[in-house]
Amino acid sequence: MSDRSTIFALSSGRPPAAIAVVRVSGPQAGIALEKLIGRLPQPRKAALARVRDPANGEPIDEALALWFPGPRSETGEDVAELQLHGGHAVIAAVLEALGAIPGCRLAEPGEFTRRAFEAGQLDLTEVEGLGDLIAAETSAQRRQAFRQLKGLIGDRAEAWRQRLVEALALVEARIDFSDEADVPEDLVGPALHAAQQLRDEIASKLGDGRRGERLREGLVVAIAGPPNAGKSTLFNRLTRRDAAIVSPYAGTTRDVIEVHLDLDGYPVTLLDTAGLRDNGEPIEQEGMRRARERAAAADLVLWVVDANAASQQMATADLGAETLEIWRIRNKIDLVEKFRSNTQKDESGFVYSLSAECGEGIEALEAGLADYAKSFFAMAESTLVTRARHRRAFEETIAALDRAVAEGSGPGREELVAEELRMAATVLGRVTGRVDVEDILDVIFRDFCIGK
Repeated sequence: MSDRSTIFALSSGRPPAAIAVVRVSGPQAGIALEKLIGRLPQPRKAALARVRDPANGEPIDEALALWFPGPRSETGEDVAELQLHGGHAVIAAVLEALGAIPGCRLAEPGEFTRRAFEAGQLDLTEVEGLGDLIAAETSAQRRQAFRQLKGLIGDRAEAWRQRLVEALALVEARIDFSDEADVPEDLVGPALHAAQQLRDEIASKLGDGRRGERLREGLVVAIAGPPNAGKSTLFNRLTRRDAAIVSPYAGTTRDVIEVHLDLDGYPVTLLDTAGLRDNGEPIEQEGMRRARERAAAADLVLWVVDANAASQQMATADLGAETLEIWRIRNKIDLVEKFRSNTQKDESGFVYSLSAECGEGIEALEAGLADYAKSFFAMAESTLVTRARHRRAFEETIAALDRAVAEGSGPGREELVAEELRMAATVLGRVTGRVDVEDILDVIFRDFCIGK
């Protein structure tokens, strides 16, 4: 560790701010802190100190300084922290002074967290939970990320791995000590029974409709329908800003526009798509192709029609998904008296009658969308699987356990059973980062901010 560089970065928000936190981690952290404030404070106790430029002794700021000797620190290394006034000039001067100290350099994105992982302070699922917590935009995402940060996935995966190790030990005992009189002959049977039970338990956790992954990404709601039905006006009304261009001319919307919303605590991605009709010039046709494609992949489609239009326009276009949830929306009811403030449920699904222009009926639609999101994400926060990486690992584990059970049905197959159990345990180890994860570390840490 003594040959390792010392890293530093601004770990708080973008200046100007009331407080700025600058963190330093590595073998030179103590030396750097002494150069800046002239001493080392008592470990884990905040001390008021005057920060000076080591090059000329010029005062920079008065700050709170903290000292965390390794390994009892977040990164497992020596860590220093300065809580400064959050002005641009103060931060720039402190970072410049740290950069001039030999062995110190600016941290890369996620490098503090990566060092914590390498020191065993966090497992890989906790690292991912921390990243999700930083990126969380809604309360539901925050709760899910916090549970993962506190070991929801990692603890379960490690418990499963330990059970596999115990089953593997039985099989290997039969292989290595088959000639010993005090070793029971039937050790493979109990091992396979444990493997089958574990296989069923893991499989039950995968039958969640991918709600954990979807909560990270958000519910996708697409606004679709014929041209000039008021789709972009409804889009702007729901997003509460002029995100889409509105005009009386057909074909104004050419590409898919998306906005991320917090809908009653749940994440929703709202899509505005091009109007769908049978003809149009080439660019409009490409917009319609994209509209159909994105709408077909959405969780919910709001099919918007003009209340003045013929009743047959209530029929939806071929979106290529028979199971797609579609709500029919009659828009522009301010121009048609008989539809005013009417919401009903008929054989074709929900029908909301509203005026996107005037705002009439919008509250009912928003309430319906909030209820739908709540139902869609029911129990999602406590689901075990939150990333595609976890799902793939658990699926590979199930496949290895299935092979182990199949191999165990024949005599003299103990070595093959042991190999499959070993493979399953290795895959589970990758979930928490215990084994062979170098190839995915860069992918995970690249999305972290500098200073975390």
